[in-house]
This record gives sequence, C-alpha cells and structure tokens, in this order.
Amino acid sequence: MLLRVLLFWLAFTLPALAQTATEGANQTSGALADSDVARMLADILRDDDARETLIRQLESAAQTDGDAAMQVAPDAPPEMSFARQIAEQTRDVAENATNIAVSLMGNANDLLGLFTGESRVNWTELTDSAVALALVMAVTIGLFFALRSVGQRIFGAMSRRTGGGWLLSVVWLAGSSLIDALIIVLAWGGGYSFALFTGEAGSMDFRQSLFLNAFLLVEMSKVVLRGILSPRYANLRFAPMSDETAAYWYFWTSRLVSLLGYGALLVVPIINAAVSFAVGHSVLILLVVTALVIATLIILQSRDAVATALRARYERDPADMIGRAEAMAAGVWHWLAIAYLLALFIVWVTRPTDALQFMLMATLNSVIAIVIGVVVMAFISRAITGGMRVPGDLRAKLPLLEDRLNAFVPSILRVVRVLVVIAVLISIAQSWQFMDFLSWAASEVGRDVVGRLASAAFVVLMAMAVWLGLSSFVEYRLNPAVGTVPTARERTLLALLRNALTIALIIIASMLTLAELGVNIAPLLAGAGVLGLAIGFGAQKLVQDIITGAFIQFENAMNEGDVVTAGGTTGVVEKLTVRSVGLRDVSGTYHLIPFSSVDMVSNFMKGFAFHVAEIGVAYREDISEVRRLMHRAYDILAEGEHANAILEPLDIQGIVSLGDSAVVVRGRIKTQPGMQWAVGRAYTEIVKQVLDEAGIEIPFPHMTLYMGQDKDGSAPPLNLLHASAQPAIDAKPDAAPARDVPEPAKGAARKKAGGSDKGDQIERHQPGSDEAEQN
Repeated sequence: MLLRVLLFWLAFTLPALAQTATEGANQTSGALADSDVARMLADILRDDDARETLIRQLESAAQTDGDAAMQVAPDAPPEMSFARQIAEQTRDVAENATNIAVSLMGNANDLLGLFTGESRVNWTELTDSAVALALVMAVTIGLFFALRSVGQRIFGAMSRRTGGGWLLSVVWLAGSSLIDALIIVLAWGGGYSFALFTGEAGSMDFRQSLFLNAFLLVEMSKVVLRGILSPRYANLRFAPMSDETAAYWYFWTSRLVSLLGYGALLVVPIINAAVSFAVGHSVLILLVVTALVIATLIILQSRDAVATALRARYERDPADMIGRAEAMAAGVWHWLAIAYLLALFIVWVTRPTDALQFMLMATLNSVIAIVIGVVVMAFISRAITGGMRVPGDLRAKLPLLEDRLNAFVPSILRVVRVLVVIAVLISIAQSWQFMDFLSWAASEVGRDVVGRLASAAFVVLMAMAVWLGLSSFVEYRLNPAVGTVPTARERTLLALLRNALTIALIIIASMLTLAELGVNIAPLLAGAGVLGLAIGFGAQKLVQDIITGAFIQFENAMNEGDVVTAGGTTGVVEKLTVRSVGLRDVSGTYHLIPFSSVDMVSNFMKGFAFHVAEIGVAYREDISEVRRLMHRAYDILAEGEHANAILEPLDIQGIVSLGDSAVVVRGRIKTQPGMQWAVGRAYTEIVKQVLDEAGIEIPFPHMTLYMGQDKDGSAPPLNLLHASAQPAIDAKPDAAPARDVPEPAKGAARKKAGGSDKGDQIERHQPGSDEAEQN
C-alpha cells in the first residue's frame, strides 16, 4: 500500500506542480498585460541574457516557418521499419540527454551570475513584492490555522464515531476531506478579500494573486494527501498503515508539494520580474532537481519497509496472484520508482509546454496496461495451477482427455502469459513514446509481420486441435466401457493410425508454419525428397520392415494377444508396431522381431483350433477297444469345466502309423481359438486314467542287458551280490562283475504314447531263449 501511495503522489501531484512551473514563467506577462507590459518589455531588452534568448527564439521561429513554407512533399514520406524507429528513438534519447546536460550547466552559470554581479537584481521590485505579500500571507495563513483548529475538533469527533462497515467509513472519509477543502477555500477567499479591499478599491497586486493561487493549489494537494494518509486520525485514513508510517510519508510528501508548488507558482515568477527570465528558469530547475534528490533519498530510505509491506500479502496467502506479483516487485520497486521520477524529470525538461498532459496520460495508460496484464496473468496462472477439468460424463467416455489437455494446454498458457507481458511492455513504451508500435503495426511491413505471426499461431493451434480430436476418437473407439468392445485388430490398426497421422500432422503443420513465417519451403521439400531417397537406399531393412509390417496388418495376420510363430519364435504378441512385433514366449522371455526377418506367420488364434491327440498302444491291444476308451475319455472331458471351450465332438481318424513299439491312433477335438492347449492337457490326463483302468498298455522303451556267451554257446552266470551278503568265493575269475545300470531319462526313452512312463526294466535272459534272440 505504501508503494501505491507513493506512485499515486508521483503520478498526479508532482507532474501537476512541475507543469505549473512553465505556466508560472509566463504568468507575469499575463498579469501585466495592461499597465506593466511596457516596463517588463523594457526590462527584457535591458537584460543582455534575456535579450539574446529572445533573439534566438525569434530566429528559430522564423527559420521553422520558412522551412515549413518551402517544403513541397508531393509524395508521402517513406514508412520507417520497426528497427529504424528504435534507432531513431535511441538517437533522440541521446540527443535529449546531451541537451539536458548542457541546459543544466547553463542554468548553473545563470545562478552564479547572481553572486558575481553579471545578473542585475531589481531590488525595488523585490522590496515591493515582500511588502505586498507580507500582509496577505499573514492574513491568509492566520485565517487558515484558525479555521484548521476548528476543523481539528470536527475531525476528532468524526474519527471517534467511525464504524459500521466500510461504506460508512468511506462516507466519513469523504466528509472529512470536504470539510478540509472548505477550510482551504475559506482561507483563500479571506486572503483574496483582504487583498482587494486593502489596496486600491477593486484591484490587487499580481504578486498577491500569485501567492493566493499557489496557496489554493498546494493546500488542495495536501487535502488529497491527508485523505490518503491522515497522520493524526487513523479511522479517517484511507491507506491501511500505522500512525508512525503515515506521519512519515505525510511529512515528506507535503514538504515536496510545498517546495515545488510555492517555488514554481510564487518564487519563480517574482524572480522573473525582479531579475530575469533566465535566472528564474534556472531557479525552477534547481527546485525540481532538489525535489528529485529528496524523493530519491526518501525512496532509498524506505526501501526495506516498503518491501516488507509488499511481501506481507504473499506470506499470508502464497496462492494469491496479486500477493505473488507484489512479492516479485518487492525487490525492485525502488529502482522502478527512481526510474519513474527520472522519466518525469526528463519529460518535463524536454517538453515543458505539454508535460502535464503527456505525463498524466502516459502514467494513466501505463497503470491501466499493468492492471489489465496482472488480471489476465492471474487468471492464466490460476488455470495453469488448477489444471483443466472436464465433465464427468465426458471423462467416462474419454478417460485420457483430461490428462491430454493438461499435457499441452498449460504450455500454451505459459506462452500466452509471456505474450501478455510483452504486450504490457509495448503498451507502456507506446504510452511514453519510446516507440510507435501502433504506427509500425499499421504500416505495410507491420501488417505483414503481424499477419504472418497470427497465421503461424493459428496453424499450430489447429494442428493441436486436430491431434486432440484424433487422439480422442481413437481413445473413444478403444474404450470398452462405451459402445462395442474393440477387437484386437481394431486396437492394433487404430494405434498404428494414430501414430502415422501424428507424424504426418507434425510434418504438415511444421511446413505450413514455416511457409506462413515467410520461409521458402520448396528447398526443404526438395531436400526432404533427396533425403528420403538416400534413406531408402541406406535403410532398406527399415523400409522392408515398414512395408512388410503394413501388409501384415492389412491382411490381419496377427494382432495383440494372439499366439503366433514368427521368425522361428512362438509366443504371445504383446506389442505390434509398423516395423516390428514383440513376442513373449512360454518361459517369459520377450523377443523383438523385425518384420524383415519374418517370412511366414503361424497364428494359433484364428477362428478355431484343434487339439490333435495321438495315442500309442501296444501291438497286442484291440484297436476297437482303444477307440471306445478314447470316446469315453472325451465324454468325461465334455462334462467337465472345459465343455464350453469344445466346439465339436471327438473326431477319431484311426491308425496313423505303426511305430517301432506302438500303434498310434489319432483323434481331434475342435476348440475355441486359444483353448486347444488347455483342452489337450485335460484330455491327455483323462485318457491316461481310462487306459490304465482298462489295462491297456501304453508302450515305452525296454532295455535288454546282454552279458555275452561261452564258446559252447551257453550264457555265463550273472553273479549278483546281495547287499547283506559277503562276496561269493566260488565266483569264476572270468565272469563279468555285477554292474549298476542307471535308470534312463523317462522323457528321452518314451515315444509319443500319450501317457507317463512306469519305469525302465532290466531283464536277464539266457542264451537261446526266444526273447533273447528277438532283442
């Protein structure tokens, strides 16, 4: 709030008083237009500096009029570019700074002339001014303090009666300000009446009028300060601050107002009349520089206190956008305030005729631009922090839409926030005439640049909107909670469509954006064609992957979730892209197979499937009984948990091979796709149980141990040692010792018999037996 009060005072009170300095310099000639004009003109002509200044002004005016008359411009001047305008402005700033420095040095020389005797002082004029002002000042100020003492009692009573809400407080504040202003008007009117009736009847000295006008303007400015700060009555104070702080700011601001007001409206015109206009102007510059130095020292002295006050709101509520902006300004507010004061001084020095109007309009426009920018950035920051929210029914249909919006909408808002900051800076620069952005934007070059930027931004936004619509459509089609359940092929093709269109959209949007910005995209397209041709030759495998993958997808050879054999690997399809397929095999290993290595795809999940049961039985078994037992096993299977997975009854195709040790009978069970393995495992288990119960032998490999034979053809004895017995004494030395025969692996010794092994047997045969001869 302290910063707002200071800026308010700087923006309105100080520029107004500074502007009156120029008016005060010319006020003397207006007041003496009737009787004293001849004497004032004679004084100007007698003063060497004033005469030289008048001659230079007349010559400059004559030269300007002559140049204006000689100018013939049949054609409009060429429009300057934006960079040229900036260059012109920087040059003007440098020239103005130099002129200001030279002018200040000249003013210092004029002031030194008072002490060196170069400037003659009209002491008679000064004496008359002092006598004329003394009585009027005494009456006016005395009447002011008398009325002010009465007003103090009224203000105290009003301060004690405040309460009842902010509306009543505003009423009391407005009433106290009106009473304070009425006191000023009554004192001013009393002074005017005294001046009119003490001298010649109905007339007054111009110096008395200067004082009374200065008194009215300065004290009215203090009324505004007392309404804001009110150092004595806290309940009548508009700004929320302590009594000590309010008294500090009122003390210094009121002194600055008095210095500038009475100095510019009273002292300077008197010096113009008594000494010279050059000295009067120098005194005015001295007053303004003094006020500038005092204001700068006040700002630096109050730097920490104001920064603490600016951070207070943010510390109470870190989420408050206004508090956050004030906290950001807390560290640099004093530099901004000093820069503002310097800008006011420079504008007043360079443009003394219209400085008041220019500074007020520039300040007002800057404040409006800053307020609008802060409000817009507050809404944008709140949207970025809070995120985007979609209705519940839309969220049910498109679960990822909200996350997708929050993925890129905050980024767009951040760009918009930067653009708002740039717009505020341009508006401030336009208000202070640092640049003429509006004229540049209205020119042909400006319209072209702005139009291209707007078109490029529109293309980018439309591309984002198309991508958002495409992604939402794919998400809607893949959402099983809405509409029909998508098939595996739909999931795969829609995912590929989204990826392909996203890449195409990025390329097209980039090309259109560059074209709107004025970039010639023809070489880019030609370069892209050459690059594509080079990539086509250098990455033939990649091209083959993409083309093969596209045809595999269009032919619906596989989809996510299918069990396939591709590239010699069998597994479940987990990921399918345009160039590769990811398979997870039965052991859990993930295989990434490029389509260029796939020459054949075997899909186990298309339409239906068969479990092929090949049952091997011994040669001595009755095949008809085996067929009956296989049907019995199927009936048991059909009554179990896999009944719904079976599409057709068991189809026994008969004997398919006569093996080395078994007769193989084949049967098929038609199942739903993907269920053939579960049905097959269950059916094999039931067949094993049924054949065991019927005594049907399921062959398995046998091993015959041959121990050799004697010369007469008889087999040697096989000496076996019992674990609890001693070694035989009468064993023949040439007999082969007993050996342990390891049990062979069951899986390696078993044919396709459809059952488990019972174990391997070791048989001892005598030479000459039929079984020995057979083996």
